[in-house]
Amino acid sequence: MKLLTIFGTRPEAIKLAPILIALKREPDVMSQICVTGQHRALLDQMLGFFAINPEFDLALMERDQALNSLLSRAVGRIDRVLAEAAPDRVLVQGDTSTAFAAALAAFNRRIPIAHVEAGLRTYCTRAPYPEEVNRRAIALMANMHFAPTPAAKDNLSAERLRGEVFVTGNSGIDALRLVLASPYDRSKLPPLDPAKKLVLVTCHRRESFGAPFAATCAALERIAARADVEILFPRHPNPAFDGAAPANIRLLPPLGLPAFIRLLERADLVLTDSGGVQEEAAALGRPVIILRDATERPEGLSDGAVLTGTDPDRIVRAAEARLDGVAGPVFPSLAYGDGKAAARIVDGLLGRPVAEFGLDEPTERDRMFRIG
Repeated sequence: MKLLTIFGTRPEAIKLAPILIALKREPDVMSQICVTGQHRALLDQMLGFFAINPEFDLALMERDQALNSLLSRAVGRIDRVLAEAAPDRVLVQGDTSTAFAAALAAFNRRIPIAHVEAGLRTYCTRAPYPEEVNRRAIALMANMHFAPTPAAKDNLSAERLRGEVFVTGNSGIDALRLVLASPYDRSKLPPLDPAKKLVLVTCHRRESFGAPFAATCAALERIAARADVEILFPRHPNPAFDGAAPANIRLLPPLGLPAFIRLLERADLVLTDSGGVQEEAAALGRPVIILRDATERPEGLSDGAVLTGTDPDRIVRAAEARLDGVAGPVFPSLAYGDGKAAARIVDGLLGRPVAEFGLDEPTERDRMFRIG
């Protein structure tokens, strides 16, 4: 099999890395990689950490790039790569503009498409934007769907999509295990006050731009007024999030994945609009406030995550309930994966039997599962 994997952002690189590593061990697969560079510095960090060496690098990123401009450039450049590589199948992940452009280019050339992390849905076209539409469009073009959870498979079944569907768990949990198993010098982490509770914040989505981000910052200032908390906010490099720091909040430059995961392990509370961070926090048993109006990952809501949107009062109430111990305990969860997704995905790609993930209700032992 000639397989071409196409991606362009840090989250895609993280979730595809365990699959690409597993594919290297398969003698019957010629695995090639094309990166679009939709993100640049953040993507390069992940390529280096996971020792991924692309055969094709399109270097598409432009400052303040508009979605339509990115898509038009991506489809054209990916089409030329498809002509050169002549793959038997294209592999894409998730819901990015790169994934959509790659699927569209492959579909128009009648090249079969396999979709990792298929079937996640909010059924709200503006949340997440534009990712909800991207993911649903990719599903229409793919003929092999790797759904991370049974609920995601149910979404695909309800939509009567063509092709094979496998429940695999999310390969992001495989990547989390790889990171935790790698050596790391914790002295490189930002110094933390051991007497204070750590609140870790991330925010990067397009629907968070402008007024929603300002509302989130207003909530953070109120939480930061507490004497018992320390708030760390690694800022996304997107210039839409430039500006003055909210009072009493430590802004950090973008962190590498190993550093971020070690902070996430230590956090007493996580505020995020990131889908991947929702999954990682659940696996580590960290309580999460989701700064979005809808989530395509509802499994975590049964394990202690709270969906608040960006309303400052709702954010503050949810944060204080966690910080004051009013809300119940949060345990590490298997809701999103067990670290074996990459093996299942490779088995599916090669036509081998797949022992699917999560078809039975999780046991209490599962709910107490601890990564690593």
